[in-house]
Amino acid sequence: MQILWFDSLPSTQTYLKEKLKNSELKAPIAVVADLQTDGIGSRGNLWMGLEGNLFFSFAISRHNLPNDLLLESASIYFAYILKEVLEEENSTLWIKWPNDFYLRKSKIGGVITFMRENDLICGMGLNLLASPDGFDHLDIKIDKKELLDKFFKKIENKPSWKQIFSKFKVEFVKSKQHDTTVANKKISLDEAELNSDGSLSINGERIYSLR
Repeated sequence: MQILWFDSLPSTQTYLKEKLKNSELKAPIAVVADLQTDGIGSRGNLWMGLEGNLFFSFAISRHNLPNDLLLESASIYFAYILKEVLEEENSTLWIKWPNDFYLRKSKIGGVITFMRENDLICGMGLNLLASPDGFDHLDIKIDKKELLDKFFKKIENKPSWKQIFSKFKVEFVKSKQHDTTVANKKISLDEAELNSDGSLSINGERIYSLR
């Protein structure tokens, strides 16, 4: 995975999308910024970026992903792989369904995935060093380059969705203590059942993450 590093960008995701669209870059490729001034969060919200935290986006061709990975499962898949890297360094970070990084009861980052033609684009933000009010930051110190090298190495090994899901399913109990937002409405995850494709069943309704 080639990685392009920048001191500052409005949004790594927007930059990558535009460069792919104009054929100036092609997958596999990653874009990292030390500062992101106009980051994109879930549901089109702004993700506030403080200097020194982790902001990156990457594109990977669909044929380089596991055969059993569905687009609807991609946010969980990539979030959990990054979580595994941090867990190996003794972080207690966990994944709240479907795409949020949490430390104890506070959000410290998130993941967004979408398809562009035959490429899957994934954007990630993680508070490594500092956090705005109401959030938290990572409980360990780790070099960004080291973190990303280990992360992309795991992706290149192509763990199956089934392998990742079997571990995320155990951790899902933590999500049950929280809410999620569906169609701009807060919904408790307390009674939610996690399906094998990463979707939830709540009150007879099947809910997919479209983030």
